[in-house]
Amino acid sequence: MRAAAVQLNSGPDKDRNLEVAERLVRGAAGEGARLVVLPEKWNLLGDSDVLRSGAEPLDGPSLGAARAWARQLGIHLVAGSISERVAGQQRMFNASALIDPEGEIVATYRKIHMFDVDVAGVSYRESDHEQPGDEIIVADADGLEVGLTVCYDLRFPELYRILAVRGARVITVPSAFTAATGRDHWDVLVRARAIENQAYVVAANQWGEAPPHFSSHGNSIVVDPWGSVAARVDAGEGYAVAELDPATLERVRSSLPSLAHRRPTAYRWPAGLELEEATA
Repeated sequence: MRAAAVQLNSGPDKDRNLEVAERLVRGAAGEGARLVVLPEKWNLLGDSDVLRSGAEPLDGPSLGAARAWARQLGIHLVAGSISERVAGQQRMFNASALIDPEGEIVATYRKIHMFDVDVAGVSYRESDHEQPGDEIIVADADGLEVGLTVCYDLRFPELYRILAVRGARVITVPSAFTAATGRDHWDVLVRARAIENQAYVVAANQWGEAPPHFSSHGNSIVVDPWGSVAARVDAGEGYAVAELDPATLERVRSSLPSLAHRRPTAYRWPAGLELEEATA
């Protein structure tokens, strides 16, 4: 299976975002990609008011469009993430959906880790308008086990290890990774998650400026289980396409079997510490 990481410069104009996303998804499919990954907030990127006003349920127009593209093109499409409105919930979810070639949503992952940080003079507080999910998702795409994550999750290796132990051979990372952190951390983290879990990682990032303060790093990449970058689009809107080769994955896992060498019974939290304290 070929995979593509689509890179966008999304903003507050939803119609424009969907138009560009469709063009690039069709372009990637035209180059043989059968697993296409859009970035985080691909349909709408802006401040909390923009995200609240433009939030949609999973059966809303944005995922409706993505489902139509997947069905028309016969591809598996990870519809990056959108701001998901849920009836009765005050805050939104940051939700990523895996859509099959029939246009059906086969899995939904809600971002577990909220980006509440201060970087390069800018304060990000996702938890002001979004709530975290709590379910780890691995789903099947024509026999290829796909683990779903979103952006800031990349900094939490325990999530990726659980995905690998549950059978993920490909992990998707739709992102709006900042330019300030991306320069030093993006490639290192994406490649590390691929190496330590001996899995392909398809990391689709936003690129460039978006109001009110977003500056995204770009450099969307597909990384193989050895940690080599198989494809990249550095700047601008576009896509990176690479082959996902099961033989390569099995060769890495058999020749350097670090997953098989794990010793879960030896990994214990210090005595007397609760999990919450140990991870604070």
